[in-house]
Amino acid sequence: MILTDISRALAQAGDPAFRGVLLRGLGLTLALLVAMAAGAGWLVAWLVPDTLSLPLVGELTFLDSLASGLSVIGVLALSTVLMVPVASAFTGIFLDDVAAAVEARHYPDAQAQPDAPILSAIADSLRFLAVIVVANLCALVLYLIFPPFAPFIFWGLNGFLLGREYFMLAALRHLDEPAARRLRRHHGGQVWLAGALMAVPLTVPLLNLIVPVLGAAVFTHLFHRVNRAA
Repeated sequence: MILTDISRALAQAGDPAFRGVLLRGLGLTLALLVAMAAGAGWLVAWLVPDTLSLPLVGELTFLDSLASGLSVIGVLALSTVLMVPVASAFTGIFLDDVAAAVEARHYPDAQAQPDAPILSAIADSLRFLAVIVVANLCALVLYLIFPPFAPFIFWGLNGFLLGREYFMLAALRHLDEPAARRLRRHHGGQVWLAGALMAVPLTVPLLNLIVPVLGAAVFTHLFHRVNRAA
C-alpha cells in the first residue's frame, strides 16, 4: 500500500502546485546564498584597507579585491553544503500547498482546516530543520562506530523524523493534535517505513531537493488511507 501511495504521488509530480513549491523553495534559497556572498564581499571590503604598505615590499593595492574575491568563493563553497537543508527549510513553508493539490485531485470531499499563519509555518519548518541537523550530528558517533551500517542508520533515523513530520503535516489539516498523534502511533510501522523510503533519496544529489515535496504528497495519501480505515 505504501508503494501505491508513492506511485500516486509520483504520478502527480507534474502538477503546477508541486513545481511552484519546489521553485519557490529553490528561488528563496538561491536569493539567500547570493545575498550572503554579496554581504560577505562587502564586509571584507569594508574591513580590509584599500592599500597596505609593507617594509621592503612597498604599497599593496590589491588586498581588498583579493579578500573580497576569496570571501565570495568561500561562501559559494559553503553553499554546496547548505543548499539542500536550506532549500528544504524554505520548501517546507509551502508544503500545505502540495497537500491541498493532492486532496483537490484525489480527495475532493475532504474538508481541511484553515491554513496555519505563515509565521507559524516558517517556525515549524525551521524547527524541523534544527531537529534533523542535531539528530544527524548526534548520529555521527554511530556512523563512525558502525561504518558498514551507516547508510541504514541514516535511513532509519531520518525515516523516523521525516515520517513523523510529514504525517503530522497531513493529519493536522483534518484532525486535532491529540487525534493526529494517536493515529500516527497506531500506524507507526507504516509511517516509519514510508519515511525511510523518503530518506533514501536524501543521499542522492539534486534528487534530495524534491524530497519535501514528494514526502508531503506521499503522506497525504497515507493519512487519508489509514484515516478512512480507522
